[in-house]
Amino acid sequence: MASLSITQIRTGNFASGFGMNCAKKVPTRVGFKVFASETQGVSSEPDLSVTVNGLHMPNPFVIGSGPPGTNYTVMKRAFDEGWGAVIAKTVSLDAAKVINVTPRYARLRARGTNGSAKGEIIGWENIELISDRPLETMLKEFKQLKEEYPDRILIASIMEEYNKDAWEELIDRVEQTGVDAIEVNFSCPHGMPERKMGAAVGQDCALLEEVCGWLNAKATVPVWAKMTPNITDISQPARVALSSGCEGVAAINTIMSVMGINLTTLRPEPCVEGYSTPGGYSAKAVHPIALGKVMSIAKMMKSEFNSEHFTLSAIGGVETGGDAAEFILLGANTVQVCTGVMMHGYGLVKKLCAELQDFMKKHNFTSIEDFRGVSLQYFTTHTDLVQRQQEAIRQRKAIKKGLQSDKDWTGDGFVKETESMVSN
Repeated sequence: MASLSITQIRTGNFASGFGMNCAKKVPTRVGFKVFASETQGVSSEPDLSVTVNGLHMPNPFVIGSGPPGTNYTVMKRAFDEGWGAVIAKTVSLDAAKVINVTPRYARLRARGTNGSAKGEIIGWENIELISDRPLETMLKEFKQLKEEYPDRILIASIMEEYNKDAWEELIDRVEQTGVDAIEVNFSCPHGMPERKMGAAVGQDCALLEEVCGWLNAKATVPVWAKMTPNITDISQPARVALSSGCEGVAAINTIMSVMGINLTTLRPEPCVEGYSTPGGYSAKAVHPIALGKVMSIAKMMKSEFNSEHFTLSAIGGVETGGDAAEFILLGANTVQVCTGVMMHGYGLVKKLCAELQDFMKKHNFTSIEDFRGVSLQYFTTHTDLVQRQQEAIRQRKAIKKGLQSDKDWTGDGFVKETESMVSN
């Protein structure tokens, strides 16, 4: 039978943005549109569905902006395979300025058995730019997708130069296609920083506040700001974006990197006519870094913003349901996957859903909200860790685990002594 589903849209204006020391803000331009969807039968499986900024998704897994969302054919495939939402590859007004090169990817492998260089891929670098397809073509495909999949969530990723009129025009044209939300690319680490695009905005809080002000005065659908990890304290630009009207933040985009130097040719990778340029690093190797950045943002959001109105989409090295569970335990509402799809295909979502449900059953969780943010409380300062351990030692009557002081290290037992202080 059909049931009613509610989707949140914007209907008014936000107050002007604040600076770095901002007060809490709650979105004020929220309305609702109601559409019918088929009610699923009762299931004993944990419920993976989530509602984010009023947008209902069958699961928290979102195609991250990049090659997996580059045209109608691949985005349709993502919906058919069961992804919770799709974020299209970033578009701008003038695609003629976007010229990609080939090769534009390089991989880092772990050492295989017997020292083989063909081990598991753990790192991935790209020097790919935003969409080089004409905007009109992408908009036409957005519209077609929304007509064919009206109850599925399609999010446009946008990026423009430092020009208010250009940003407003791009938002207007994208919204006319019926997309459900907008993710703003403030974080691409390579490409066109001289035009104040991508990370050039995300690394400058004053510039970010101004541009977010333009965007949120114009947009009528939820807006997420995609954050760059290439900054000392990622919580600062995230705070600015939320204070300036964005309903959510996404983190992290890729990390600025040089994949390596070919020791035979002495040229960097990926090599284009003998030359290269620093690019964005992703895949499994960035997952711990992404967890740290997401944790920082989540703690800031929990202490300064109303979590019911603001959301966090986590990105970084997700290839298993366990990877996703870690992000959700830190407070993420959704989890984006891009490089993982490039390596494993669109069918990866089935494995992610099954593994996440297995994790939930193990802990008797019936919904995503049952465990979202549960682990955030266990992060503290090093000073507090010292105090907690000292108190625990006192309570255990000085029964110690591992070494208590640098003077206790010995040369003969160094490895075992190290192991005695490892927690996992």
